[in-house]
Amino acid sequence: MKKLIKGLRDFKTNYFSTHTELFEQLAHGQKPRVLFISCSDSRVDPNLITQTEIGELFVIRNAGNIIPPYGAANGGEGAAVEYAIHALGIEQIVVCGHSHCGAMKGLLQLDKLQEEMPLVYDWLKHAEATRRLIKENYKSYQTEELLEIAIAENVLTQIENLRTYPVVHSRMYQGKLKIYGWIYHLETGEVLAYDPDSHSYVHPQSQLGEYDPLDGPVAGEFTVSNAPPPPIACDFPHRQHYEVVSNGDNGGLQGSSSISWLSSEQAERIYRGSNGRK
Repeated sequence: MKKLIKGLRDFKTNYFSTHTELFEQLAHGQKPRVLFISCSDSRVDPNLITQTEIGELFVIRNAGNIIPPYGAANGGEGAAVEYAIHALGIEQIVVCGHSHCGAMKGLLQLDKLQEEMPLVYDWLKHAEATRRLIKENYKSYQTEELLEIAIAENVLTQIENLRTYPVVHSRMYQGKLKIYGWIYHLETGEVLAYDPDSHSYVHPQSQLGEYDPLDGPVAGEFTVSNAPPPPIACDFPHRQHYEVVSNGDNGGLQGSSSISWLSSEQAERIYRGSNGRK
């Protein structure tokens, strides 16, 4: 508590005093640009990893970055989604999972939670679609590899859940709302974004047509070797499994090992949804 109180003093003295104009503007109302849905994990800070100022993100955080389908729960998640889009006019949503997610670890062994943490058990049941998909489609994967797949799949499941909300469905139909799926890797600070066209997690910059050599290889610059069809890659930065051919002067990167894959059924389902197909 002493550290928190010292932090309050430092905030008022060092940060607030140099941003008084910003806080005066915020006092008259908020105009966030993005609804950011992330995990409550203390290692994940949406403003820090995106380097955004106060007032730029409208944030929902909970265990497992879960958004229950419309009508499935009366919690704050649905209300926050509705308020962000209808009242604040937000036109972009990011669902951000992260590596080593404790909620996803719990989801993979859900029965063990029922006695010791019944409330956690009840909450994670809202991610039952993720758990069932993993259980029935990834029987040959184990431990950490299975966890990575669960993290990636859960982000896509939550995107589907968001689309069940009337306000989301309506705005997407009008072309006024976009939803992005991200995964934040704790060890490297890397963030990968789901690309519905290639059915893979790629560097976010590539989706904007931007490339910075410091970011390393981006989508379109690598092909996966020995990959089972269809090519739906869930690429975590610490797993080298790609072959890169650079079109510039930065050389290439090669490597190979195991790879996490989304099921073809899940990819096709998300692909249709992400493109607003009827």
